[in-house]
Amino acid sequence: MREIVHPGARRPEASIVATRLSAHALALVPGTSLIDALSVAVTESCGHFASGVLQWHGGQAKPWPYVLPALSRTPEHAVYFSERHEAPGAVELVEATVTFGRRGAGEGSRPWLHSHVDWIEADGRRGCGHVLPEQARLSVAPLRATFWAMHDAAFTVQADEETRFSLFKPVPYAPAAPDTPDTPAAPLWIGACGDMAAASRPALAVRLAPNMDVCETLEAICAERGIRQAVVRGGVGSTVGAVFDDGRVVQPFVTETLIRHGVIETGATLAPRAAIDVTMIDFHGGRHQGRLARGENPVLVTFELVLEILG
Repeated sequence: MREIVHPGARRPEASIVATRLSAHALALVPGTSLIDALSVAVTESCGHFASGVLQWHGGQAKPWPYVLPALSRTPEHAVYFSERHEAPGAVELVEATVTFGRRGAGEGSRPWLHSHVDWIEADGRRGCGHVLPEQARLSVAPLRATFWAMHDAAFTVQADEETRFSLFKPVPYAPAAPDTPDTPAAPLWIGACGDMAAASRPALAVRLAPNMDVCETLEAICAERGIRQAVVRGGVGSTVGAVFDDGRVVQPFVTETLIRHGVIETGATLAPRAAIDVTMIDFHGGRHQGRLARGENPVLVTFELVLEILG
C-alpha cells in the first residue's frame, strides 16, 4: 500500500469521540460569506452554537475562490495547497461535504469549517477543491443543506505534530449549564442542537490519521465496538492517490477528497464491510469518482467524518 512520510513523528491512531447525532434541515441565505451564512443557519436552527457535519446538493455561488492540492514548496510540510484560484463567473454547486466546528480559544474562538466541493463552472468545466469559506459567497437563492449536529462532541482546530498542519479533531464536552456561583461559564463553542430527544442517534466523531486505510480503519472501529451497521455523515479529507474497486488507479498522490456516500454493514462473514463512494481532485487537476477499494487507500493528511450507528 502507498504511504506518505510527514515531517513530524508518526502517530498512527484515530481520534474517536462517542456522541449523539441529530439531523436538521438548514437554509443558507445568499449575500454573505459561506462561513457566515452557515453560522447563522446553524444558530437559527439549533438555538446556539453546535458542531457537526453537513452535506448539500445544488445551489449557486459567486465569487467562488478555492485552492487545490499541491506539492509542498518547503520541507515544513510533505504536501500543501496551491495558490488561490477563483472560478470565472457563477458556479453551479453539485455537492459538498463540510465539517463545521471552532478554531481559536476562549473569547477569541470563532466558527470555522473545512469543506470540499464538487461544482460546474459557467463554461461547463467540472471543478472540485477546497473552498475558502471567508471569501466564497452563495448567490441567487438559499442553499438547502442537511446538518448533523453532535450533542456530546465538537470538532475543534488543533495543531497536529505529525503533519505540521492545524486540523479539525473531535473532542468530548458536557452540555453547557446555566451559570451559578459554583459553575464557571462554559467555553463559547459548547452547545447542542435542541434537546436530547428520541430523534437523536448514537454516533462516533472520527478523525483518521495519515497512512490509515479509510475502509479498513472504519471497519475496525465498528468491529471493536460491536457495530453491525453505520452510515457515514460528512467526510472531508485526502488520500494518497486512490485505487477504486473497479480497478482504476489515481496515480497522482496528492488529493482532496469528499465522501459522497458511505456505509459500513456486516457482510456474509459477519465482519463489518465498508462501501465508500468519493469524489476527488488530484494535484494535476484530474477529477475522479469511484468506490474506494478496501486496503488500498491510505489517508494523506487527515479525514474527518461522523459514523451514525444504526445497529
